[in-house]
Amino acid sequence: MSSPQASKRTRTTPPYELVYWPTIPGRGEPIRLCFEATSTPYTDTTNTTPSGMQDLKSLITPSPSPSSTNPPHFAPPILKHGDLILSQLPNILLYLGPKLGLAPSPEDEGGDDENGIYHVNQLALTALDGFLNEAHDAHHPIALGAYYEEQKDAAEARSKDYIRNRLPKFLTYFENALKSASSKGGEFLYGGKLTYADLVLFQCLDGVSFAFPKSVGRLRASGEFAGVWGLYERVKGREEVRRYLDSERRLPYGNGIWRYYEELDGE
Repeated sequence: MSSPQASKRTRTTPPYELVYWPTIPGRGEPIRLCFEATSTPYTDTTNTTPSGMQDLKSLITPSPSPSSTNPPHFAPPILKHGDLILSQLPNILLYLGPKLGLAPSPEDEGGDDENGIYHVNQLALTALDGFLNEAHDAHHPIALGAYYEEQKDAAEARSKDYIRNRLPKFLTYFENALKSASSKGGEFLYGGKLTYADLVLFQCLDGVSFAFPKSVGRLRASGEFAGVWGLYERVKGREEVRRYLDSERRLPYGNGIWRYYEELDGE
């Protein structure tokens, strides 16, 4: 069921369409969470429509774009909104944030935080760097096009450093962000309310918890990052998010960005 705010958006804006690889969360998942957390209707094209995969392939075909305004797209996720077609996850989040009430907008009536969206984006980009990009590189440290088994030794070395050094470093950053005055209370990363940065951090923490359950579990049990895990549970407990997580729309982890290999999960 859509909220009054979401219903108003449905009447006044074109429908949203997410185009991403089917059956995996991946880089499409933060976008899904933005829609789900705000009860915004959207179409998850490759997972819900018969022509979804063909639509995706047509958008990433390596050829010039016929559109006078939309350049070609290298890879998904891709967002369609009316005549606008965007790709690159951070770019899509930057676009959706103000429209879904998940980031400040200088166009808001009485708005006094014209630069706030860039602060939210900074936080989201840092989460994506530390818990998505680096988590992926832990199991594919040499070549994206090669199988994991072809770079297993390098992956074990890379994962060891990631668990020992990089994970704690990024967790410390977000713990400090929550303790900063810009958080306005420590419950959310910025401005005292839910933004897309919180949703990105939630998803990334969930992903690394799947990929490195023992290692992340130890870091969580240490109590050193209580603020970060408090935010994780706070987002997870929101009614709209909880309903989504319990639904079939929430895709399982598997052979995507966040992968579990027992030998990579520390000692």
